[in-house]
Amino acid sequence: MAIIFDEKLQLFHLQAANTSYMMKIYRDGYFAHIYWGNKLRNAENYAEIPEVERAWGAHPNSDDRTLTLDCVPQEYPAYGTSDNRNPAYHIQLENGSTISDLRYSSHKILKGKPALEGLPSTYVESLEEAETIEITLTDSLIKLDVILTYTVYEKLNVITRSVKYINSGNEKLKLLKVLSANVDFKNDNFDLLHLSGSWARERHMIRTSLRPGIQSIESRRGASSAQQNPFIALLSKDATETNGDVYGFNLVYSGNFVAEVEVDQFFTTRVNMGINDFDFSWLLEQGQSFQAPEVVMVYSGKGLGEMSRTYHKLYRTRLCRGQFRDKERPILANNWEATFFKFNADKIKAIAKAGKEVGIELFVLDDGWFGKRDADNSSLGDWVVDRNKLPAGLVQLAKDITSYGMEFGLWVEPEMISPNSDLYRSHPNWCLHVPDRRRTEGRNQLILDLSRVEVCDYVIKSISDVLKSAKITYVKWDMNRNMTEIGSACLPAERQRETAHRYILGLYRIMGEITSAFPHILFESCSGGGGRFDPGILYYMPQTWTSDDTDAVERLKIQYGTTVVYPTSAMCCHISEVPNGQTERVTNMDMRCNVAMSGNFGYEFDLTTMGEEDKDVIRKQIEQYKEVRSLIQFGDFYRLLSPFEGNETAWMFVSEEKKEAFAAYFRVLGRPNSPFIWVKLQGLNPNYDYRLIGTGKVYGGDELMQAGVGLPYVLGDFYSQTWRFEAIF
Repeated sequence: MAIIFDEKLQLFHLQAANTSYMMKIYRDGYFAHIYWGNKLRNAENYAEIPEVERAWGAHPNSDDRTLTLDCVPQEYPAYGTSDNRNPAYHIQLENGSTISDLRYSSHKILKGKPALEGLPSTYVESLEEAETIEITLTDSLIKLDVILTYTVYEKLNVITRSVKYINSGNEKLKLLKVLSANVDFKNDNFDLLHLSGSWARERHMIRTSLRPGIQSIESRRGASSAQQNPFIALLSKDATETNGDVYGFNLVYSGNFVAEVEVDQFFTTRVNMGINDFDFSWLLEQGQSFQAPEVVMVYSGKGLGEMSRTYHKLYRTRLCRGQFRDKERPILANNWEATFFKFNADKIKAIAKAGKEVGIELFVLDDGWFGKRDADNSSLGDWVVDRNKLPAGLVQLAKDITSYGMEFGLWVEPEMISPNSDLYRSHPNWCLHVPDRRRTEGRNQLILDLSRVEVCDYVIKSISDVLKSAKITYVKWDMNRNMTEIGSACLPAERQRETAHRYILGLYRIMGEITSAFPHILFESCSGGGGRFDPGILYYMPQTWTSDDTDAVERLKIQYGTTVVYPTSAMCCHISEVPNGQTERVTNMDMRCNVAMSGNFGYEFDLTTMGEEDKDVIRKQIEQYKEVRSLIQFGDFYRLLSPFEGNETAWMFVSEEKKEAFAAYFRVLGRPNSPFIWVKLQGLNPNYDYRLIGTGKVYGGDELMQAGVGLPYVLGDFYSQTWRFEAIF
């Protein structure tokens, strides 16, 4: 059993693979947090909560001055009943008051893992994989039920959490803050890790010490954002890639979010995460319910690397879905940086044919194929083929390209609308907007109001019509701006602050229906690159364009940071021309290839301009990638040297049975008279011998991990080296 209830102690003990999570029904029905960490056999001694009278404490029970909620570790804390720390939720009654008081009411334990209504979440394929407990807390005065749902994966160190509100009372309630998870830790001896950045600089690792007060990350942009990813972790002070305690929190949601860490006056730490309460409220009428998104919590007692590999395995196999979940992803060529908007059918076919000659498997036609789209100032929403560029349409173009032995893919941006479009002229109120206010444009476009059913219906039909019209096996789904003037023409005043969340629910409905209707299509998410790289999107689309920045040096940090949570099978990493379009940097082809090979591989330049010598280089790159593709996309990933800590980066991939490994090393700048470098590998079997392919040298697994593999003495900037090992018996 993964979930045990000790009736005598009133203690719930959740047991994942090597993890225990405990909570209890405390005095007067309050619901308390007890423990989260390495697996415990006996929980009895941890069930006690210290009780002492504190100065300035307020007491829910006036007869007992030792009980103040300000000192009790809680599972889902309220506002206004003696706990002055950050609450997990906040509601408003019809009389204007904002006080609520949740107490334990009941619980039930289920096999497996139920889906969340209208929201993406992790799943199971067998009831034996997990157990779920639903704990109902009730405010008896207003008849509000709050169901805390915990799922324990028995073979992974994973516990997922979500919250559902049910209004069983006689009055309307307004939800002002609804977070999905709260954990109270007994001390503050942690560092906070999060992934921050911007467009073209996504998911950089930031590690800081906790301090008294609140530290938080958030998005108010309408998307999970490039600026802050919906992930945080608490790390013990001694935590490294291979050692120490790590507690990870990742929100399965693609809109506005917040993650808050509070160190209180007694130096305990509260962590909570969920939908951002900024500019949010939700009117909950009698009989209605509200489902909050899921938080995936991962504990590792062996450092950051183990936490990451747990997330990777869970997301690869129990978040991503569909035919492509377990399939090798194709090597592609995309025409965007080759042509931008200036192309015709002959040019596209020439690039595709050149790609086939060097071994590329998929050609992707990017922006500019529809409406009158000769620049980024028109036609979004008008999903009809531009016959000036493609006189025979998509049907013939797809036939021509597939006749070369390649697959054909297409770029779309379904969530947007251009003011200069037939759709906007017909439906000017279909965009997000506020009456009498200007409509701020980003990239010359506005955002469709996906909180409206008829708008979602239009998107589903128009995009489906395109996908049915030709032999399309890949879609790049883009989203190139954040929200402004967030309002809906169809919502009453008291529900306007629901718009951003309703948009995300509409988006999930659209993605769910389209991806289900076209299971043979590989969908790739994009948001100006990595501006919506989150688990909510991965539920519908198993891979994401990692960043618009394809510079090999910048990509070291972007890809390294991304792997803290997300698997390499979700990362799309391509080679582009130099000087690079984002940095003007000139890096050599080996460096660009070895960086791009560390995910789903592709090319972003005009292959028709390449000479035969360059084409031979590309052929060899593609042959090499095909040899290690399965290992890179589905192997266990280990970070060896961090680009955030120095001039060098290294990482590696190991097969599940530890019989095959592929490692890569990168040095950005050369140094004169530099020392000899040995890179220590990880994840191998110390008792195996491994042959270094291409040399015949044999190393012990223990030797590679304890002594390392040596690098040649090479001068110059932008040096990279790869090694491929196979076990011999």
